[in-house]
Parts: sequence; structure tokens; C-alpha cells
Amino acid sequence: MPTSCENEAVEVLRALHSRAARYREDGRDAYFDAEQNALVARNAELYYRTMVRGGPASWNVRDHHMVDTLDRLMAHHGPRAKAIVWEHNTHIGDARFTNMARAGMVNVGQLVREAHEGDAGAVLVGFGTHRGSVIAARAWGEPMQRMRVPPARTDSVEHVMHEAGVGDALLVFDPSTSLGAGSNDGGIPGLGEPRVHRAIGVVYDPDAERWGNYVPTVLPRRYDAFVYVDETRALDPLHMPAQVEHELPETFPSGM
Repeated sequence: MPTSCENEAVEVLRALHSRAARYREDGRDAYFDAEQNALVARNAELYYRTMVRGGPASWNVRDHHMVDTLDRLMAHHGPRAKAIVWEHNTHIGDARFTNMARAGMVNVGQLVREAHEGDAGAVLVGFGTHRGSVIAARAWGEPMQRMRVPPARTDSVEHVMHEAGVGDALLVFDPSTSLGAGSNDGGIPGLGEPRVHRAIGVVYDPDAERWGNYVPTVLPRRYDAFVYVDETRALDPLHMPAQVEHELPETFPSGM
């Protein structure tokens, strides 16, 4: 059984490029879509082959692919194009200001910010909540549920925001100091210090709050702006029902 289909995936892309002129007759978007599909096949093969080996390399393959796709879209739509990328904080927030950097990991936020440093071409926005509810699964492959999000740890960014009593807030950090040596705490005392920042994705375990779920972070340097909702409410999925871990009343306030 072959250990790799890299050559086959690359050959599909090579064949597409060799017929580019003919394919472009079907339209500029049609060729772009076909080429993107071929790139996805090639990079997916690399991603899954790398993932089997373990370590941070597969994460980096995935985030480099995301940024390459973003760059291709921006080039395709011209110099006046703008894009909004909606991703998890772990992908958006600059990895250099988390413990990801020590593990040799990069992410979309870091790569885009590095590419646009000095030209204000990218704004990184993070999200956080102190408590509430969320739609997520307890493990990969398990059905989604509506879960309670307990109050944040006392050593967290979210706890500082809650204790400051600002309620729901949008913090915009000074770009001149967000990558420098200044504290730049967004007007919230203590927010410029290294703290843990809760990460809730498609997989979340409320019981792991004491030992997991948090990423060490320098918040004003990880993001250019931060949206904080003190108490969130889980989204209502449109395509399928979610299992309810603890039945929540319709008035149960605010998940991410």
C-alpha cells in the first residue's frame, strides 16, 4: 500500500497548468476554481501525510495553506479587494504572542501581519467571554451540544475584563505599541500582562477548565482589537438540532 500520493496530487496540478489557456476560455472564475481545487488536493495530501508523523508541522501546513488561499483570492479580485477571515482565535491571534511560538507553530494572524507590517493592511480581532453557553462537541466526531461555559479562571484575560465591570466591550489597541515594549492595556489595568485566554472551538470540554482550554497570551500584542461579551448565548444551528447537555430556558443569557 503506498505511503504517499504526493506525485499524483502534484501531477493533477501540473496537468491543469499545462492546459491553462484552454481552461481560461471557460471564464476567469472557472479556471481559478479549478486551480484552487487542485491546490486543495495537493495540500490536503501533504497535511494528512504530515499529521501522521505528529508534532507542529501539520498545523503549519494547514495555516500556510489558508494564507496562500487568502493571497490567491486577493490577487484574483484585484488591488482594491478586501477580505474578512472568520476563524478561531487560535488561527487569527498572532502566534508569536502565545505559547504556540515555543512549539514552533505559526498561524494565519502571524503570517498575514508579517506580510503587511507597516502598511496597516491587516487587523486582527479576537473574541472572548466570561461565561454563558456555547454550541460545541466534547470530542472530535461527537455530536454537537449546547453546553454551559463556566465563569473564567481567575488568572485569565476574561476574568480581568469581568472584574473591570466594563460589560460588553470592544477594545482597540494602539498599533504603534501592540508589537513594541509598551504595556498598552486598552485602558483595563492588568490586561497588558501575560495571562491565559480561553479557547473554545468546535471541541470544548467544560470539565477541563482547571487544566486546559486556555492559551498563555499577551492580549494587546496578539490582537489589534478584542471583542468581549461578558455573558454569551449559544448560537442556534440552522442545519440540525443540537443535543442539550443541560436543558436551557429560552431566556438563558448569552456562547461563543
